[in-house]
Amino acid sequence: MYNKDPDIVNGVYWSEALNKVFVDNFRRDPTLIWQYFGSAKGFFRQYPGVKWYPDEHGVIAFDCRNRKWYIQAATSPKDVVILVDVSGSMKGLRLTIARQTVASILDTLGDDDFFNIIAYNQEIHYVEPCLNGTLVQADSTNKDHFKEHLDKLFAKGIGLLGNALSEAFTILNEINQTGRGSSCSQAIMLITDGATEMYDDVFAKYNWPERKVRIFPYLIGRESAFADNLKWMACANKGYFSQISTLADVQENVMRYLHVMSRPKVIDHEHDTVWTEAYVDSALGENKGPNPMTTVAMPVFSTKNETKNQGILLGVAGTDIPIQELMKVIPKHKLGIHGYAFAITSNGYLLLHPDLRPLYQEGQKRKKPSYSSVDLSEVEWEDTEDVLRTAMVNRKTGTFSMEVKRTVDKGKRVLTMHNDYYYTDIKGTPFSVGVALSRGHGKYFFKGNVSLEAGLHDLEQPDVALADEWTYCTTEEHHEHRHLTQVQAIKIYMTSRKPHFKCDRELIQQVLFDAVVTAPVEAYWTGLALNKSENSDKGVEIAFLGTRTGLSRTNLFVVPEQLTNRDFLTAEDKEGVFNADHFPLWYKRAAEQVPGTFVYSIPFSSGGENKSVVLASTAIQLLDDRKSPIVAAVGIQMKLEFFQRKFWTASRQCNALDGKCTISCDNEDIKCYLIDNNGFILVSEDTSQTNLFFGKVEGAVMNKLLLMGSFKKINLYDYQALCKEYAGSSDSARTLLDPFTTVKWLLTELVIFLLEFNLYSWWNCDSTVKAQRSQRTMMVPCDTEYPAFVSERTIKETTGNIDCNGCIRTFVIQQIPSSNLFMVVVENKCDCGSALPVTMEPIEIIYNESLKCDRLKFQKDRRRPQSCHPFHPEENAVECGSANALSFPLVAILIPALSLVISR
Repeated sequence: MYNKDPDIVNGVYWSEALNKVFVDNFRRDPTLIWQYFGSAKGFFRQYPGVKWYPDEHGVIAFDCRNRKWYIQAATSPKDVVILVDVSGSMKGLRLTIARQTVASILDTLGDDDFFNIIAYNQEIHYVEPCLNGTLVQADSTNKDHFKEHLDKLFAKGIGLLGNALSEAFTILNEINQTGRGSSCSQAIMLITDGATEMYDDVFAKYNWPERKVRIFPYLIGRESAFADNLKWMACANKGYFSQISTLADVQENVMRYLHVMSRPKVIDHEHDTVWTEAYVDSALGENKGPNPMTTVAMPVFSTKNETKNQGILLGVAGTDIPIQELMKVIPKHKLGIHGYAFAITSNGYLLLHPDLRPLYQEGQKRKKPSYSSVDLSEVEWEDTEDVLRTAMVNRKTGTFSMEVKRTVDKGKRVLTMHNDYYYTDIKGTPFSVGVALSRGHGKYFFKGNVSLEAGLHDLEQPDVALADEWTYCTTEEHHEHRHLTQVQAIKIYMTSRKPHFKCDRELIQQVLFDAVVTAPVEAYWTGLALNKSENSDKGVEIAFLGTRTGLSRTNLFVVPEQLTNRDFLTAEDKEGVFNADHFPLWYKRAAEQVPGTFVYSIPFSSGGENKSVVLASTAIQLLDDRKSPIVAAVGIQMKLEFFQRKFWTASRQCNALDGKCTISCDNEDIKCYLIDNNGFILVSEDTSQTNLFFGKVEGAVMNKLLLMGSFKKINLYDYQALCKEYAGSSDSARTLLDPFTTVKWLLTELVIFLLEFNLYSWWNCDSTVKAQRSQRTMMVPCDTEYPAFVSERTIKETTGNIDCNGCIRTFVIQQIPSSNLFMVVVENKCDCGSALPVTMEPIEIIYNESLKCDRLKFQKDRRRPQSCHPFHPEENAVECGSANALSFPLVAILIPALSLVISR
């Protein structure tokens, strides 16, 4: 756009009064993020203002008119067939312009639209042959797929437009009859360098007199010899004619069709409110990660009677709603440890879900190309019949249950649970919301009462914190409250007669109860810190506690600068803290173990050498016969070196009368490992193997453990994965002597390792609650299958033999009591190097051409928008190719429209 264009200058001038409306709206509602008006002329006004930076070509490429919120608000859903002339006369620059024109048209299509592309010369060629005679949904995946095929177009032969038009009309007619498209507006986009006739016989056969299919011819090139024929087609079929001479002309000329498609809605004076799918706002979240948003928008149009039949669209007004704001409404404390809420659009795409991953890599800004069209079936993939998805898309209210597999800890570990789903629609929006409750959690909620004075006193202690993303009190609705912390807001709310903000009184009462009940642990931890003998070598660095109300307590046993892992329990450690959509990882894993059992692990986010730590946590339940939920979890962070030293010390002790050990882990004939219930190594003689998967180091042993049932393999699927794409691109055998006797001492005596620093003593306070190639690579979206492994709880001890080319190798595995750990002792005599390792590497799911075609054709259930304005009897179809446009200083139209958006 030329910034000195009279239409632009005039529009900027008369829309300036919107600034006052934006400011007043923000004063009334400080939760508003962006407010904006996108003009049909191509300028964009927003509040608050930001500095716009040009790209490497010196151009600010943002155009509000090809954003989904603009397109959805301005037009009704549509079925579009794009006809591209690939006859010999289209060679060279013309074909390049044609490709760009098609790509620009695709950019204007949204998830409620359907399309196909046909190239024609003397024959008809579907750009995607698999989609012969049908239309596909214009989601980002399908549009990108077709864009990749545009480079395969080449020009030759002669152009027979009549056959192409007949094919396009036939497709649209069949789609309309079967209801497989948008069931609303229909259009044919014709991209050609000329038409020798008007083809009125084709239009008379398929489109007259109703003229339900609009024709939009785009004449490519400077010659205008055939312009009259093409313009006649547009005028005779309620369309619009445009001529595109250069690549710079493409964008603005393509946009003109949107104004024509919006005419019926404008003439009807319908302020249809539209909501978009989730998208990531790049302007926010410089340091806070992705900020998913949804936009609510509506069209703005001229209401002058003298121009009513022209249907003049002035633009679209809108505002953004952070998904985080919707999450705050969800009472996380009532959903249980594994419970979560989610929402989908009428197309079945995720609006919010804890498994939605929009970025290429955590902490980066780069967004995946199809992140806004991730389907519910791709994260709740265990529902193979799409029962849940179908019900929610159709805005039903009901329940559903199924067994699910949830990965945690960077996808390395898996929890198998049975989820109960509850779902309903959100009135006034195209969204449906659901809640998933894991059986065993979220059904019961423990309640207790304490005095207000005692609760507030203990809540304000320096070692106490509340979940940042949980809403105890709503402090953002008024500017004077935005500076308040949650603790400050709770104090004001509970001590004031008429507080001026809302709070969750039930949650606050339980937070106060948790603060009082857990208060004694502070003094206990302080005593341990003062007792030099308890932690003389500073091996234990942090003790922490979390309750079901989002309250946490921490105690440092070393100064912050000496912490091995400084990110733990901070906002940088997203899985380790209470979030809007999940409990901490150490809390969730502890909850799935037998009560009283400690869960040990090395965080996968830990740093490199000498930076690793071990976490140990356990869940707390009430000591009575009631069906008590888990009320808290406690744990410690210790240095890995400290943990391993304790293990090796314990492994060298034995209960023989003379104190001498027959065999120990120092013996060269055996290898000792300490692994967790998911098969990851915590301790090995080779420190470089720490935190590796056991099957990668001892493939033969791991395979045997799987065959024996000590571990089981669980296959998982990731439909948001990223894959690399290359651009250009024997001695005699001797078994362990009586493994059940000579090695068993090593396993049983290892309990000393746990008892030596007496982990339970850290919590045993008097309290109410107890308990490679050189080629360049790039990451591209793909689907993958990958395994996870979990131990069988009922098997406490196992021995086995492995035949390594005639050499028998013996191993012993035994569970360490009151933990999720296993000690594995493997004979070191035989060479089993030829055994294939058991890895957790994901494998890309390769779809053959037939499956790819089926996936393109397959349409999942979707619910069409209720509003549809395909045509209007009063519409003025005479303006079908003029480049001139009118400008209206109509700020009075914009102000009530934007106010209506904000009030809704």
